[in-house]
Amino acid sequence: MTFQVYDTTLRDGAQREGLSYSVVDKLAVARLLDDLGVGFIEGGWPGAVPKDTEFFRRARTELDLRHAVLVAFGATRKAGLAVEDDPQVRGLLDARTPAVALVAKADLRHVERALRTTAEENLAMVRDTVAYLVAQGRRVFVDGEHTFDGFRHDPGYTAAVVEVALAAGAERFVLCDTNGGMLPSQVTAAIEELVARTGVAPERLGMHAQNDTACAVANTIAAVEAGVRHVQGTANGYGERPGNADLFAIVANLQLKLGMPVLPEGCLEQMVRVAHAIAEIANIAPDTHQAYVGAAAFAHKAGLHASAIKVDPLLYNHVDPAVVGNDMRILVTEMAGRASIELKSRELGLDLAGHPDALSSVTARVKELEAGGWSFEAADASFELLVRSELPDAAPARPFALESYRVLVEHREDGAVVSEATVKIRVRGERVIATAEGNGPVNALDEALRVGLARHYPELREFELADYKVRILEGSHGTGAVTRVLVETAGAGRDWTTVGVHPNVVEASWHALVDALTYGLDRARAQDGAPA
Repeated sequence: MTFQVYDTTLRDGAQREGLSYSVVDKLAVARLLDDLGVGFIEGGWPGAVPKDTEFFRRARTELDLRHAVLVAFGATRKAGLAVEDDPQVRGLLDARTPAVALVAKADLRHVERALRTTAEENLAMVRDTVAYLVAQGRRVFVDGEHTFDGFRHDPGYTAAVVEVALAAGAERFVLCDTNGGMLPSQVTAAIEELVARTGVAPERLGMHAQNDTACAVANTIAAVEAGVRHVQGTANGYGERPGNADLFAIVANLQLKLGMPVLPEGCLEQMVRVAHAIAEIANIAPDTHQAYVGAAAFAHKAGLHASAIKVDPLLYNHVDPAVVGNDMRILVTEMAGRASIELKSRELGLDLAGHPDALSSVTARVKELEAGGWSFEAADASFELLVRSELPDAAPARPFALESYRVLVEHREDGAVVSEATVKIRVRGERVIATAEGNGPVNALDEALRVGLARHYPELREFELADYKVRILEGSHGTGAVTRVLVETAGAGRDWTTVGVHPNVVEASWHALVDALTYGLDRARAQDGAPA
């Protein structure tokens, strides 16, 4: 049977705490998932959730899916009610999707305590609803809620639910680890026993795993290795409690580790773009350490790693990052050796291989600065300036020279707190004094420096202070602690990060600001072909 990749980001993933998609958001996420090449997109519960009803209505005219089939989610008919009279079943039909997913109780304890009905009536509810929807021309998937827990409690009854659903015409019966408590070996054993008990082909089973044991992806892969050919997951593992199985890790593992082409050709390389775009829509910062798609997924810090990567990148990368749309990065820290510095410099377009003295000098300087609290792994721009300063044909270190700066904070009678900064600098032989106000000492200092440089460097108008982070370094205490400042600057279609360290937060900020403007001016002049 055809392998099925089934996404439930818009329904189960939306149950994540603090996450709420608008209809427009849901349409945008659906388009991104279709770009990834998933086979099915579960859009929500029409009839039960007004937003989801609206989503399906708009999807009919606004979504032009190339790869995916849209799925409406609902439940089996209510106990004691004829299926054709059940309004939520009617809502599934009104959604007009080619496929529907039904949640059904697969644990006898839930049947008796939650549904408050009999074992026989629950089986009839499954049978009637599946058969009715199939007769209406729908493809039907049945999600067996609490399948694994139910199978442990009463394997005979859970097996009967599976048999009834498939006999009534369900395309797949999905084994749901609803509480997320399973381990991979337990998943394998349960599937093997279920198949042996029922005679059902494992290809007709699916897997839906929650991540309460941090095993959701592993449990899903174990199910596939046991013969299951339908997997469910969510983008970035979004979902209730610790979340669902991360669909990106699932499909990457299946395709790259098990050699199963579960996505259309050329789609896997869209994974990083899709993962980050969905995170932006969800207003959730991307997880930098997420497998395959995180910014740190192929980032190397240890000098030993870098030495091997210099010979062959695959010696320390488990796959080529490009196959999922990611990149390898070398981090420059106190752990860095010559190989790390050389590789990182090459990544930034600087070749230190032909300058062994400069390479030694940069390596020693990095180790010295890192020991004092500097960190270059998140500040590529400051690192690049350091490397350039050690090259034989190094340009002048700064576009200006500091004479002095002063920052005042004034608490005014009306309660307003205003900062004022004055900088005295020398620019191209001219002494410049500039003053500016800001909403804080660092903002005032930044504004004053820009005022002083503006006439000589009009490019500064393109630059904007995008982010400012302050951290008290570990091992330091009280007001005398050493402070690290990271400044992110944006301009001319790109952004860059610089670092400064000092016991005084304003002085640390000054170092980062000077690097930020110096780097930006260097880049701007390089693009124009002018000397920096």
